[in-house]
Order: sequence, then structure tokens, then C-alpha cells
Amino acid sequence: MTKQRSSLRRRGFTLFQCAMGFLLFLFVMVPFLWLLLSSLSERRDLISLPLRFPPGHLSFARYAAVFAPGGEEIARAFKYALFNSLIVASLVTAVGLVVGALASYSFARLRFAFKEKLLYALLFTYMIPPIVIVLPLYVAISALGLLDRKVTLVFLYLSMTIPFVVWVMRSYFGSISKSFEEAALIDGCTRLQTLRYVYVPMARPGLIATGILAFLLSWDEFFFSLIFTSSLAAKTIPVAIAEFTGKNSVDYGMITTGGVIASIPPLLIAIFFQKYIVMGMTGGGNKE
Repeated sequence: MTKQRSSLRRRGFTLFQCAMGFLLFLFVMVPFLWLLLSSLSERRDLISLPLRFPPGHLSFARYAAVFAPGGEEIARAFKYALFNSLIVASLVTAVGLVVGALASYSFARLRFAFKEKLLYALLFTYMIPPIVIVLPLYVAISALGLLDRKVTLVFLYLSMTIPFVVWVMRSYFGSISKSFEEAALIDGCTRLQTLRYVYVPMARPGLIATGILAFLLSWDEFFFSLIFTSSLAAKTIPVAIAEFTGKNSVDYGMITTGGVIASIPPLLIAIFFQKYIVMGMTGGGNKE
């Protein structure tokens, strides 16, 4: 009887886990599936009351308009915004990881004056709400003639990304035993070579996970892009999607289409680097 009860409890717990997993799947995937379905629906189905489900007709015309050569002005603008976002987010991720890795290694392994105070000051700059500093930033950038440029967005996003990378990677580098560093120094490696050949390979999961989060921070940023860009030369995806909402009308179809397209790069990154994301989330917490 005891074994039977134990077996029933295990089966019941397994069923409970499956049910909770299925509910979590629905909670996560249903909004995205609804977004995808709305992007394929005709306008009359999206604005009809009561809401028509399933839609009467599905079409890929909006996706064809975005990716086809030429096309409508609104679709062409979104294409340029997609390209701008890829350039800005990629540059921010690459530069942020290089600079952040150098700085986080210094904070983790080197001794210098005011180290802790500098670290907290760096974190403080990350925590400042952007709206507090946007006015002096706008005046300074306008005086330098750098409005509506991708390089301006790169520098602005780096001011948010580098403190984040430093704060996260400092714990990863701090968890690596000093014996590896001492052995490399005895063999004649410089500090930079020790970082490159010892610390970076051992902290690769953390670097990749942090790089993905840095990419997403840049990819999803809206406020700075809205304030400091005004044309297709530098406008990014979040701003382009927001412009589908006009004063007297809302293009729900293009908003949902833009949302689906904008979610593809982060989704692909998560699929290809999921192993490193899990390793990065679980690593870095063990101190030597």
C-alpha cells in the first residue's frame, strides 16, 4: 500500500508539473501567436466588433511590402529602421563587451584607489532615469552637430550597456581561481594576455549571455531613439513601429507585422545560444 501511494503521488506530481508547464507555454506563446495571426489578418477583421476569430482571410501582403524592392513609403521606412537597429545593436554589443570585459577584469583582479566607489558610481550612472538627463544631452549633442546619426545612438546606448556588462562580468571574473592567473603570469603572460587566453575562455558562457542581454537592451531601446533621431538615416525599429500610430488612425496590421519582424532577431539569438544563456545564468555565482 505504501509503495502504491508513493507511486500515485509521483504520478500526480508529474501530471501537475505537465499541467503547469502547459499553462506556462500558453501564457508565453499565446500573445506571440495572436501577434502573428493579427499581422496576417485583413484590416476589417482587426477593427471589427465583435472581434472576428478566426479571421476570414490570411495574407502575407504586409511582409511582402516590407521586404520587396521599392514598395510603399511606410514599408520602406520600416526596412531602413530594421537595418539601423541591426547596425546600432551589433556595434553596441561588440564595443560594450570589449570595454566591459577590460573594466570588469580590472575591478575583479586589480587593486587601485577608490575601486569600490568607482564601481558604485558606474552602477549609479546605469540607474539614472534617461528622462532626467535627456535635456542636457540634447543640448550638447545638438551643439556638436550629431543629431540624427547612428553613431550618437551607439554612444548613448554604450552609456547604459557598459555599466551593465561591468557589473555582471565582475562576478564571473571574480569566481575564477587566482591560481590560473598566477600560473599565466609565471609563464610570462601580460595582464592583457592573461585576460585574453585565460579569463575570456573560462568566462565565455557569461560573456555570451551578457552580450545577448546587451544586444536586447539596444534593440528594444525607444526613448533615446525617439528624441535624437528624426529621419531614416538613424531611426530604429521601436520608433518606426510607434509611427504606425497616427493622430486620427492606427495601422494595427503594420504594428503587429513590425512586432513580429522585430522579435525575429532576439528569437534566433535565444535559439542558437540557449545553452550559453542557461550556463551564463547559473554561472558566476560560485566564489573561489
